[in-house]
Amino acid sequence: MIGIKLSTKTRYGLRVMFDLAQHAGDKPISLSVIAKRQRLPLNYLEQIMLKLRNADLVLSVRGAHGGYKLNGKLNEITVKNIFDVLEGPISLVDCLIDEPCEITNYCVTRLIYQQLTDKVNEIISNITLQDMLDDKKNLGISDIVLDL
Repeated sequence: MIGIKLSTKTRYGLRVMFDLAQHAGDKPISLSVIAKRQRLPLNYLEQIMLKLRNADLVLSVRGAHGGYKLNGKLNEITVKNIFDVLEGPISLVDCLIDEPCEITNYCVTRLIYQQLTDKVNEIISNITLQDMLDDKKNLGISDIVLDL
């Protein structure tokens, strides 16, 4: 088994963005409502939303009826946009991002890692929030209804 994992921050961030996508066009949604719906810790979501807001992926609306909304069209916000903000560049090995090691110029395995990384980035670049909504509909997945 290959131990490639996304951080909790990135996994939660994708869930939050999908939650906002499901309610796009509605009024802003408070973070406490999203936290309850997604069963995620509110204080951690605040940190995530700050990053997403600073990257202009979400809008923050102040006031009694404030909350968060997506800042863009569902078919324009990609999984890669979200991952890049919360995770940084996706790479299977450090040598593709950081300083190459002393054998980089003749490392055949590095070429494999580069190809795999390129494919992962290609895939997540081509999945939008709209695609995720379509997948949910096609799979017949219903919303989880929690007592709020």
